[in-house]
This record gives sequence, C-alpha cells and structure tokens, in this order.
Amino acid sequence: MRTVSIINLKGGVGKTVTSINMAFELMRRGRRALLIDCDKQGNASRFFGCDCRNKNSLSDVLTGEADIREAVYQTNYSNTDGSAPTLEVLPADMSLINAAKQIEEDQIRPGTVRLRHTLEAVSHEYDYCIIDCAPDVNIPIVNALVASDDVIIPVVIDRFTFYGIEEVMEKISEVRKWQNDRLNFLGCLITSYRNTDLHNEGVEVLQEKYGKVFHTKIKWTQLVSKSTFAGIPLSEFSPRCGAAKCYKEFAEEYERGLANG
Repeated sequence: MRTVSIINLKGGVGKTVTSINMAFELMRRGRRALLIDCDKQGNASRFFGCDCRNKNSLSDVLTGEADIREAVYQTNYSNTDGSAPTLEVLPADMSLINAAKQIEEDQIRPGTVRLRHTLEAVSHEYDYCIIDCAPDVNIPIVNALVASDDVIIPVVIDRFTFYGIEEVMEKISEVRKWQNDRLNFLGCLITSYRNTDLHNEGVEVLQEKYGKVFHTKIKWTQLVSKSTFAGIPLSEFSPRCGAAKCYKEFAEEYERGLANG
C-alpha cells in the first residue's frame, strides 16, 4: 500500500477536493483506495455521508478504542468493471481535538506512530491510502506524515501562495530525519488554475523555489464547488468539465511517476 498525505497550512487551496478526487480516480483505475479524513472539520467525511456520531472514527482508532476495520465506511462507488466498492473512508470529526489531547497525555504508548502501526495492519487490503490533512501541524497530522510515503502540497496561485509551504517543507524534513526516512515530497499541485500570465509566472517561481511541480494543473471551474455541495466526485458529477479531466490526468501522472521511480 502506498500512502500519501495531501497537506498545506494555507486554507482554501483544494486539499479536500484533491484528496477526494484523487482517491476516486485511483479507484476508477482499478485500485483499492482508502481515504482518511485527518481534519476535525470532517469535510471529506461529510462529502461521503459519514456520520461519526453513530460510528467509530479516526479519533477512536488513534486512541486505541477501535480497530481500523471497525471504523472504515464503505462508499457506494466501485471500479469501472462493476466489482465491489473499493473506495472506503476513515472519517473524522471534532472529537479529534480531544483525541489529540489524550495522545499527548499518554505516557505509555508512543504518540506519533499510531497511524503508521494501524495502517501496517491493513496494508494488504488497499493499494493506496490518501490522507486529507488539516491546515495544521498537530499530533494527528504528524501521525499522517510519519505513516506516509509521499507528500503532495496543493497550491492556489495568489499573493499568499508561499504562505504555509515553507512550514510544511520544514516539517517534512523534520519527520524524515527523526521518524520516517522514506517520506518523499512529490511536489506542488496547482489548483484553481487559469492560463494567465500571473498564474504561469507563479508556476515558474514554484518550480524555481521547490523544484517539484506536477505537470497537471487543476483548471478552475465553478463545477468544483457544485460537486462538493452535491457530494459527488467530479468525474461522476460532470465528466466533461476541465477539472474532472485534470484530476483523471493527475492520478495517471501520480502513478506514472511511481512507476518511473
């Protein structure tokens, strides 16, 4: 199983939309995908209709009160060949706040490797695990980075583009040095892209500064917001829209990059 964290400390850059559609497109490519909501706001969870009030969640898994298999939610989506659903969600809600406090106060069980150990137990059941990270650096997010193979940073080109990226890069280096030497920064993914001089100049600056920017850029369209209200992944909601095609191309680029090393 390959695990990737989608993170940026700046809000409004498309982390959740990217996590949802990346997981969905990988599933459509015949992969078994697990989407973990690691944000107390629980937007990815609500997108798929997960109600944590009536079931276990990431909080219960991290605190040891539930096995991950008791907390995953099966979606209604399946592979294009009609096989059983292979996109599942581990939901989250505001209980992550108390879970983080409980983990920090625990003097017995290590606090930052819990998610990694949990995922190791089910690694044979999935091809990919996508983690939708909150715009924060707390115990759950550190758990996500320690458990991950890859990190992708969604970026919107505006005057605040670089806010948050430096902090994420520092945290990646820290986690790689002390807790997860396999952690790999794959690059920035441009979202809400428009083919303008401003956006293209911003892409060039990102490439010069960080060296890694995905070739695929997610085009801006109002249909992205509409799909979130509908709770339907983009390529199901509007298959012909530019952003839907871009997320499909992004999933292909991601896998192609892994294949090429």
